Amino acid sequence: MRLTRLSLTNYRAFAQVEVVLPRGVVVLVGDNAQGKTSLLESVFFLAAFTSFQTSQDNQVVNFTARGDDIPVTRIVAEYERAEKQHKLEIRLILQGGSAEYGTGRLRKEILLDGIKKNAAAAVGHFNAVVFIPQMSRYIDNGPEERRRYLNLTLAQIVPGYADDLTRYTRGLIRRNALLKQLQEQGGDAGMLDYWDELLADCGSRLISARDAAVREITALASPVHFTLTGMEENFSMQYLPALTQVEADLPGDINELHASYLARLRGNHRVDIARGTTSIGPHRDDLRFVVNGNNLADFGSRGQVRTALQSLKLGELQWMKERTGEMPVMLLDETLAELDEHRRAGLLESLAECEQVLLTTTDLDLFTPDFLRSGQIWQVRAGEIEISK
Repeated sequence: MRLTRLSLTNYRAFAQVEVVLPRGVVVLVGDNAQGKTSLLESVFFLAAFTSFQTSQDNQVVNFTARGDDIPVTRIVAEYERAEKQHKLEIRLILQGGSAEYGTGRLRKEILLDGIKKNAAAAVGHFNAVVFIPQMSRYIDNGPEERRRYLNLTLAQIVPGYADDLTRYTRGLIRRNALLKQLQEQGGDAGMLDYWDELLADCGSRLISARDAAVREITALASPVHFTLTGMEENFSMQYLPALTQVEADLPGDINELHASYLARLRGNHRVDIARGTTSIGPHRDDLRFVVNGNNLADFGSRGQVRTALQSLKLGELQWMKERTGEMPVMLLDETLAELDEHRRAGLLESLAECEQVLLTTTDLDLFTPDFLRSGQIWQVRAGEIEISK
């Protein structure tokens, strides 16, 4: 998979820019706050239809555009997949609220090869893996960050995952509203049966997909980590579904999983009504990162966390390739500055397997001369791009 052309209109610092991308490596160099990370973010937006930096996608709308009556941001890309050319366009239309501050309702329009699609139908046609230093929040922050990581990754690759997640989320909101009503006004708990069935249907597939993906990515990331640490550290991820409250020990058959989940939902009616919220399901799942048997969130050093994330992303890259037959575009933001010389060399060597890599840096001295000669260097200044090599 290779991105061949990218056009941005009113995207963060970029009022208007269009670039043709080569195969292989592109190094984006420039001072901080010039637009390097925003360019990577726009490429990831093509894969996930959301930002890796914020859950408030209206923040990507260019400040100048916010002065327009109806601010519109466009990301237009041409790319190769399975030796065929495709075009993907995303329009972000900010409606209502304050145009100056970017508040209001954001409407997304997605066109794949000229045909309008919803996000669930279009996601996964373009794939990207992103590695940024801030991803330490996967380990340091709460389970919501880890669930978001799983959702952004699996939605790209697992057929139907994005649609199940959308239906599950909507059903959860409706079930919680009904629980509040039953808590405050009383009524027949049987009214929950429809929403129980919907959540068990979608949720069991989400749980099954997460369990399989965590196991598969761990199997690929673990040997990478072992090598990077000089055969001294063993890395693993542990999926902790709220359905079991422990590392996944789930029914192997999806029908058994559905039946078990549905029984738990129905058995929790009294507790859920008392709380006014749904107490069990994938919206409460968690993920644990472990090195040599220790939870990184509790015992990991800064170096161990960085290396674990590096291993995770390289494993994720290979997992996507195995699942789709296409190597995703790799995006790295100021990553080398966080690594020592040994790990930096290991990462650069592993990137040779990628069909296309976009990296950002403020310091070209972090790269070997051979590596820089193998790709293009782009200067990024105040939302403008100059190809210097």
